[in-house]
Amino acid sequence: MKAAIWAGVDEVTVEDVPEPQLLNDHDVLLRIHKTVTCGSDLHLIGGYIPAMRSGDVLGHEFLGTVVEKGRAVQRVQVGDRVVVPSFVACGSCWYCSQELYSLCDNGNPDPGITEGLWGQSPGGCFGYSHAMGGYAGSHAEYMRVPYADVGCFVVPDGVSDTRALFASDSVTTGWTGAHLGGTQPGDVVAVWGAGAVGQMAARAAMLLGAEQVVVIDRLPERLAQVRTHIGAEAVDFSTTDVVAELRERTGGRGPDVCIEAVGMEAHSTGVQGAFDQVKQQLRLQTDRPSAVREAIRACRKGGSVFVLGVYAGMVDKFPLGALMNKGLTVRGAQQHGQRYVPEILAHMESGALTTEHLATHTMPLSQAAEGYRIFKAKEDGCVRTVFEPGS
Repeated sequence: MKAAIWAGVDEVTVEDVPEPQLLNDHDVLLRIHKTVTCGSDLHLIGGYIPAMRSGDVLGHEFLGTVVEKGRAVQRVQVGDRVVVPSFVACGSCWYCSQELYSLCDNGNPDPGITEGLWGQSPGGCFGYSHAMGGYAGSHAEYMRVPYADVGCFVVPDGVSDTRALFASDSVTTGWTGAHLGGTQPGDVVAVWGAGAVGQMAARAAMLLGAEQVVVIDRLPERLAQVRTHIGAEAVDFSTTDVVAELRERTGGRGPDVCIEAVGMEAHSTGVQGAFDQVKQQLRLQTDRPSAVREAIRACRKGGSVFVLGVYAGMVDKFPLGALMNKGLTVRGAQQHGQRYVPEILAHMESGALTTEHLATHTMPLSQAAEGYRIFKAKEDGCVRTVFEPGS
């Protein structure tokens, strides 16, 4: 079968790879209808995430039809159209019982790398290096999904493929940040990043009852989507002092909840932004934390900062003094999708949550290299590139 693979730093190719097989009784095989690029894929392709090997199949956000299932699978049937969260969870360990699915003890079959990096291993993630389990990704005609009764969710008939596709990762990640960030009715929420995850974090905050939501970015087409499709306020960080702007918009107090949805390759203006880029390229720090720094500065005293963007290792000049003296609560997580997908699909079915506007570009899987080039360059207003393996 055809699949988009990582062939080296900044190199994606489409090659023939072996078709997946059922490996245990709780697996299913999917025929992939749609799979989409993600900003965190760019960290892999650019060589910032360790443990990639040439030939690894990329992709972790997808929707497909069950074509084969293991003997122990009960909740889904052959022929079901399903969406699957990007993180693999067993449903039985202590973390899964606490609905912390991305921390599953059994989702990552090769935890040694992440235990060395972070002290403990989170769960595994499809198509996201051997540090995260070595699972083949979704940029392929077929893929294997383990723990199918836990991870596969049947899509309602009234929800389109494109809308449901983003319940796999973008919406679930955004919902994780808005919910675990502590969003309450009446809150003011600020979100750094107007990509798919940032937009969905903003929409989730609104559905959780936030009174005012402000999204910060620099790309005019994405800020326009925030205003038009999300219904939130938008701030261009390249033309204003974001901290001062947020103070002005909140009566001098600052946001109650700040959600960072940018990640380890954040852009910023001025000398500090250039300094961060140089240090990252020289590997003197693994990540660029400018958005996190700004969120901590902007957040009101006693407020909450949630780190939703992907980070891999160490950062420089982290404002620990501001965090401590302002009495902030800082959390972070990968998405706990299995916890949120049923609620998300219900909102999609009702029309309260739409995602079609995120799919700015659609093309056959055979054009994956070009799709990633456009996505990385943010060319032609690209927010996400959707691949259709069957076309």
